[in-house]
Amino acid sequence: MKIVIAEKPSVARELAKVFGATTKKDGYIEGKGYSFTWAFGHLLQLAPPQEYGFIGWRRQHLPMLPKKFKLGIRKIKTKDGLVEDPGVRKQLDIIKKLFDEATEIIVATDAGREGELIFRYIYYFLKCKKPFKRLWISSQTDEAIKEGFRNLKPGTDYDTLFNSAHCRSESDWLVGMNATQALSISAGARSVLSLGRVQTPTLAMICSRFLEIKNFVPQLYYQLAIQLDKDGQLFKAISVNNFDKKEEAEELFAKIEDVASGFPYGGKILTVEAKPRKEPPPLLHDLSSLQQEANKRKGFTADQTLNLLQGLYESKLVTYPRTGSRYIGDDVFAGVPNLIDKLKVHKDFGKQADFLQTVSLNKRSVNAKKVTDHHAILPTGESPYQLSGDKQAIYDMVVGRMLEAFHQECVKEVTKITIEAGSVFIANGTVIRSAGWRSVFNESDDEKKDEENPSLPKVKAGEELPIVNKALLEKQTKPKPLYNEASLLKALETSGKDIEDEELRYAMKDSGLGTPATRAAIIETLINREYIVREKRNLVPTSKGLAVYDVVKDQKIAQAELTGQWEKRLEEIRSGASVADFKAEITDYTRTITNELLQSGMGLAEKFAKDEKLEEKVS
Repeated sequence: MKIVIAEKPSVARELAKVFGATTKKDGYIEGKGYSFTWAFGHLLQLAPPQEYGFIGWRRQHLPMLPKKFKLGIRKIKTKDGLVEDPGVRKQLDIIKKLFDEATEIIVATDAGREGELIFRYIYYFLKCKKPFKRLWISSQTDEAIKEGFRNLKPGTDYDTLFNSAHCRSESDWLVGMNATQALSISAGARSVLSLGRVQTPTLAMICSRFLEIKNFVPQLYYQLAIQLDKDGQLFKAISVNNFDKKEEAEELFAKIEDVASGFPYGGKILTVEAKPRKEPPPLLHDLSSLQQEANKRKGFTADQTLNLLQGLYESKLVTYPRTGSRYIGDDVFAGVPNLIDKLKVHKDFGKQADFLQTVSLNKRSVNAKKVTDHHAILPTGESPYQLSGDKQAIYDMVVGRMLEAFHQECVKEVTKITIEAGSVFIANGTVIRSAGWRSVFNESDDEKKDEENPSLPKVKAGEELPIVNKALLEKQTKPKPLYNEASLLKALETSGKDIEDEELRYAMKDSGLGTPATRAAIIETLINREYIVREKRNLVPTSKGLAVYDVVKDQKIAQAELTGQWEKRLEEIRSGASVADFKAEITDYTRTITNELLQSGMGLAEKFAKDEKLEEKVS
């Protein structure tokens, strides 16, 4: 009997249906020579500290560095405390029985790092020694499943993927358990003050931005603006220089020779530059970029988008959702024209799908060398039926981005006119000559500046034009905005560095905080810990979050770039780098942060004591 193990029951049912297996048993489905069983996500986890003899939270136990990690059955909360989940124990017994009887084991858990970890933990916990094969697919369509089963991979091909996942799991345990206990103990806290390898630098980014805004002192500055007339077409120009002093601006303002002052031709054209600018289409979506777009367009949280996308994947409508790649290979690209053809009936995108069948497709997103475990997110070509409004919105973003990515460049004409009028002024204008990919959603450039003209008249150097209006503008400097989920996800990709260029950000993806698959959970964890809250669409720290940040902000555990380097090391393990070296370094890092937090947490204890006294006075 061939045993197929999936990550959850719904996936096992879909696989069984493809093979015509219909006999339902307790914990598996049988038929056609196969048994399809399942996990319920993570059935097993690294055992808690008490399993290694670290009973209670005591300073002398720290740092806790188990020589060998143990696996424990997932626990649930009851009135008697945490106990083993009986449903998990029962399912593990069923899986063991099936593995013992198996002539072949086929792993069909999620084709990614966590999916590999889920299976391997079960495999090692049950002390199974049989070889296994791996189903590795990027789509849940019937044909993709059949093709995957025709091309099963040796399980050993994914040993380095497991090593990376296992090192991530152990490092999260070491950093999270030790840092949390160290801070909680040194602060004398009455509740757990949770810290983590990725969650803490993320909290630090949110708090740092919040305090930067809170402490920001706006500075006044002044600009001069003029409005010129070329044969009845009015356009505006802004002074090249900003002025810190109002008196200086007023002095130059008075020198502007405008029509109202009796000067019919006060603006002299110095130079005219008109250049075409080509904007390449955006890359295809990975999970993170789709979460950002969904937050901007619909206000969806990162977690909400992931869940909606997962639902579309399990409904066979989109490819693998947790991908970190924004590219596809030539083999996948060969099927893109057919995907576009199927969109001709789409009520919003049909016209663009028709157009793309008449031109050569843009191949900016086609690069096999940049494809990771899974290619970028694409529709599968299956027809959606009665989707909820939210699912339809996500599906349309996937479809729309595919059309954008393979569309033509957007061609603009950018004009810059320099004018002398007592001071030097600049008039900028942009005209779209060919909308290209921007025609998919029919949106203009949202980064267009307020002072830009929609279009400029044809003028020549040396011309003198009437200035029909002038103004002295009082403005003030502004801080960066609070993080929302879109901007935070973008910042996490580059460990907090401000990098706008799409391809440069992509090149840094291995050094970001977390992974596309884990970042939504990081945000939810910070909210559940009561470190941050959502205010409208912004992420704002609580007093508790700010208090923790105040203690850890100068510690290594809060350094985004350092944590980003750990992510890079984990990705290198995926490519075969030394596990032993990583473990030695993360152990040293754990010792360092534990000692730092045992010292620095004392200030937090004093803050909590002051807060408690204040509450007593108020009450």
